[in-house]
Amino acid sequence: MGLRLKFNLVLLAVFLAGFGVAGYISHDLLHRHAREQVLGEARLVMEAAMAVRGYTVAQVRPHLNPLMDKQFLPQTVPAYAATETLAVLRKKYPNYDYKEATLNPTNPRDRAADWEADLVNSFRNRPDSREIAGQRDTPTGPTLYVAHPIRIETAACLPCHSTPDVAPASMIKVYGTANGFGWKLNEVVGAQVVSVPMSVPLENAGQAFRTFMASLAAVFAAVFLVLNLMLSWLIIQPVSRMSAAADKVSTGDFDQPEFPENGRDEVAVLASSFNRMRRSLEKAMQMIDS
Repeated sequence: MGLRLKFNLVLLAVFLAGFGVAGYISHDLLHRHAREQVLGEARLVMEAAMAVRGYTVAQVRPHLNPLMDKQFLPQTVPAYAATETLAVLRKKYPNYDYKEATLNPTNPRDRAADWEADLVNSFRNRPDSREIAGQRDTPTGPTLYVAHPIRIETAACLPCHSTPDVAPASMIKVYGTANGFGWKLNEVVGAQVVSVPMSVPLENAGQAFRTFMASLAAVFAAVFLVLNLMLSWLIIQPVSRMSAAADKVSTGDFDQPEFPENGRDEVAVLASSFNRMRRSLEKAMQMIDS
């Protein structure tokens, strides 16, 4: 087995081991990074919903309240405003789903599903909790979610949700008296939930992983080529010339030129030793002939 082949086999084994380790580590890191990135974007969607809620309370509701006696305007409800606004956003970014999941909502569309009700109850059992993030399985695949509690922090919400007799008649006319009442101050009544399919971070991570591994393979190919050229230029070619010269000298052909002895590396030392051996052998042959 030639020196070049042995070298290439060792180099290939080292690369494959390094390639596997790098692939395993980068795969895990990229998936975690992609997951955190998507969760960060989900939190941004959550903050956008909070901004819409605050804007509705501060700048929309005061102008529409005088009209509530004649007609109920859901645009004055922060949850309605946030849900409708993000529904428009979802047309452009369909992967991000937003819901104000409530245990006893006025609007039936906001009723919490079983897993959302578990989140609400978790917030109720842990009053200091401000966020729950996790992953759940759905019929379409794994989904990431971020949830924040909906807490009744001001008495301004109670006229519409305490008892039917103090609620606006226009609201009762639209939604009836069966749902959305009995809320209390500082009570957690629901959860804002942003959901994102796991396919989004997995696709991001997969693309980054493929790019990284292709780049790593390209770097190895370049290093492999450079090392082979250096091996050939610095070692194989000089050793091959010395081998051919030694073969001719062994048959009595002393017309071969001496090898340059420049440098202090192993090849230069070998060239110096070969030259001394050649001269000694030539002198010995001359003595025998005389």
